[in-house]
Amino acid sequence: MLKNSLITEQSIQRVSGRESRTQSIATRFTPAEEDTLAKAAEANGQNLREWAREILLREAHGESTVACTDQILIEIVGLQLFLTDVLSPIACGERLTSAQYEELMRNVKTTKRRAAHDAIAQFRAEAGEERHG
Repeated sequence: MLKNSLITEQSIQRVSGRESRTQSIATRFTPAEEDTLAKAAEANGQNLREWAREILLREAHGESTVACTDQILIEIVGLQLFLTDVLSPIACGERLTSAQYEELMRNVKTTKRRAAHDAIAQFRAEAGEERHG
């Protein structure tokens, strides 16, 4: 009986303090898809329903993690471009002037987005070849 009272108490605590939810959206999944989704939810420390609700609302609000991931990748590629261009002369015993450094920074800022998209395209092409090859 103690277990039932705890469940009821937890349900009451969860409901209080938030707007009541009145709508439900249902969809069907294969057992393999359900397993994949359940594992993703568990990895995030949530049950499947809470996780799915959070993902749907995040996508609806345009807060996709894809955009964040793309931005991070763009910055990583920018760092790669910068390091490659700045370390090459240093490794050869040369020094960069402030004008060369500023030009390098302008170049990185203008090319990092395209370079990141090229890297993604190459990765997808190679991944596609591995699946089909």
